[in-house]
Amino acid sequence: MPKMKTHRGAAKRFRLTASGKIKRSKSLRRHILTSKTTKRKRGLRKSALISPADEKKVHRLLPNG
Repeated sequence: MPKMKTHRGAAKRFRLTASGKIKRSKSLRRHILTSKTTKRKRGLRKSALISPADEKKVHRLLPNG
């Protein structure tokens, strides 16, 4: 049986936490930042966890963690 390959696009977007949950960065912080409030932009800096509905899909893309 061949090795399981990691999906390289997913590996660049997601990180695993020590407890096995999947961390992601927030979207909408690339451009057109002048129209967004400072408070909103500050909140977008923080990372978030992916939703439980998507966890199974992402775990399949990252077989080696």
